Amino acid sequence: MALISKKKIPFKISPKLRKYLTKYGREVKLPLKYTDLKRFDNRIPLYDKKGKDTLWETVFYPQSDLQDIYENLKIIYADLKTDGDASVIKHLVVDRVDTCTYANTNPFRIRITNKINDNFDYFYIKNADASRVYGLELEHLLSPNVISYCTCEDTLVEEHIAGIPGDQFMLNHMNDINLNPIRLTKEFIKFNERCFVRLLGDMHSSNFVVIITPDFEDFHYRIRAIDFDQQSYEGSRSVYMPQYFKQNNAFIELGMKYMTPESVRQYQIEERTLIASRYRDEKVRIHDLLETMKKDTICLPENLEKLKSELARFYKNDAFYRCSTMGEVVEMNLNALLVH
Repeated sequence: MALISKKKIPFKISPKLRKYLTKYGREVKLPLKYTDLKRFDNRIPLYDKKGKDTLWETVFYPQSDLQDIYENLKIIYADLKTDGDASVIKHLVVDRVDTCTYANTNPFRIRITNKINDNFDYFYIKNADASRVYGLELEHLLSPNVISYCTCEDTLVEEHIAGIPGDQFMLNHMNDINLNPIRLTKEFIKFNERCFVRLLGDMHSSNFVVIITPDFEDFHYRIRAIDFDQQSYEGSRSVYMPQYFKQNNAFIELGMKYMTPESVRQYQIEERTLIASRYRDEKVRIHDLLETMKKDTICLPENLEKLKSELARFYKNDAFYRCSTMGEVVEMNLNALLVH
């Protein structure tokens, strides 16, 4: 069973990481910072359609600040979605700004609506944490998912990743007559492999979403991480494998019912092959990222020592003991899995 030891400590973006973000167009100039959104003067609990407390709160701003804040939020959304095309702004309105006080980064979630068709979307503004930035970048480079985000000094802006939260999927969709258990289990195996390859931790059912796409005969499933705070931070190997979280037991039980050891191995190899292909395609950028990560501090010393020891035993490879940073562990783990 995977256990998170303590609440994660945030790490500031280092000058080397800032240089990397600037080089690859992630560091941009924004008209509004995370701290500006903290100037609200009132807030109320946000309830879902069934009247259940979502643990988010809707915040309200003084009239003297409201227009500027909302206009700047629309500009940021345009930067995130249309590469700064200001022509879309006139069709957008800010419906709501919510905050979540229990999350590590205390994020703000902004709901944007298009006046033409009433379609709405969300994005997030957070206090920038280096661990999360590394997680977003590794997801973008090594997974099948494109990630839209940007930073500006200590502010992080992220797109909303749409999908059914894992816990809600297990509650409401596992017994659906249209469920394809083999395809779903195959995707969970691949998701488990993607997380372990790049050491993304804490992928219990509240931290990923399931996307269902109909095709001409059946349904296709994609599982996507939505929380990247626990990128290469914890010391336990099991934390980086979704299969060890009790919250994901419904997926595990499905796999035990429909998968054989041979098919599990086959899907693991398939995913590693795809990761290797992405690695080759983005070799220069991944090298730059890992070189930056290897010189950065993104975990506690005791977590580094524990993870080095566990991975050395797992692979029967004492070279892990020679790693001096978490970035070096990520690089060695990636290389080990690609040739394993």
